[in-house]
Amino acid sequence: MRQSYRIIPIYTADVSGVCSALYELGGMTVMHDPSGCNSTYNTHDELRWYDQDSLIFISGLTEIDAIMGNDRKFIDDIEHAAKQLHPKFIALAGSPIPFMNGTDFPAIAHVIETETGIPTFSVPTNGMNDYVYGAGIALEEIAKRFVKNSEKQEKKESNSHTVNLLGVTPLDFGPQKNVEALKENLQKYGWEVTSSWAMGDDLETLQRSGKAEVNLVVSAVGLRAAKVLWETYKIPYVIGTPNEWLAEDISKALEGAVTQQTTSKAVYLENRMQADVQITLIGEPVTMGSLAAGIEKHYGHSTRVLCPLKECESLIGEKDKVVLGEEAMEEELKGAKIIVADPLYKPICPKDSTFYELAHVAFSGRIYF
Repeated sequence: MRQSYRIIPIYTADVSGVCSALYELGGMTVMHDPSGCNSTYNTHDELRWYDQDSLIFISGLTEIDAIMGNDRKFIDDIEHAAKQLHPKFIALAGSPIPFMNGTDFPAIAHVIETETGIPTFSVPTNGMNDYVYGAGIALEEIAKRFVKNSEKQEKKESNSHTVNLLGVTPLDFGPQKNVEALKENLQKYGWEVTSSWAMGDDLETLQRSGKAEVNLVVSAVGLRAAKVLWETYKIPYVIGTPNEWLAEDISKALEGAVTQQTTSKAVYLENRMQADVQITLIGEPVTMGSLAAGIEKHYGHSTRVLCPLKECESLIGEKDKVVLGEEAMEEELKGAKIIVADPLYKPICPKDSTFYELAHVAFSGRIYF
């Protein structure tokens, strides 16, 4: 029962992560599922659903097709829709049922791409992982297949540098205005944002990402793409979210990465206070880690981050901890005096603690927006 949740919700699943990452890029994302994954995604996880169009489809997998392994119907439906809508690419995302059936998504993607001529790829989701996994692999595929191998742009007469923001989705950052605030924080230090992966920019803009001098991983979602762009085009990357308190430190790290042409450790893990913890933050490790570092720098209060997401061990500091499950989180919060987290965490926090609300779309959905 340690993996059950009685009070708090779970984080957005990997399938929704794929849809969120690819939403604005002009492709067609297909969830292979009876219908449940799509209804959860569009009613809870996607802030842009009512304001901006995107080709998000559900396959409508039936029981007989699942049992008999009728992949041809799945392929035909996708090809029929693609011929009418002309997407720039097709992305296939799995759910628990095709995962249990052993559906061969890479083979299906190959068949669709061969028969339609439209770039097609699959993301190995199964509904059992969190959004960081699904969105991360989706952006990784975009980096592998669509970024063009172009020479770095010549230095402009101005002193501005160029940077890509990797890992920008509403699941971590909410509405577009929050992304614009991050860009403005960097612009104060002479940085020009070439592309945002993937809010506010289209696929053509992302294809020109190879022209940027450096990449900035602003959430765990962007780390996989950063590694691909480093290995393929030798674009160095820095990890950190440029909030107003940490933007200057991140700017210096970006300049160092450009000068030395090497990747950088997470900026928010440098010079952290070693005193007894006064403030506990819960959430995605890069955004909350950057906020924690900013609090220490600006207010001088020691902090720690509790990360409830998988595959994030490399993004946390010595005092921080990956905590999976409601029971483990409730135990870890015992004794915490000041807590910064999504409002839905409050019921499992100590009654005598001071709680500061910071909504996280990947946890509480659209409730607080």
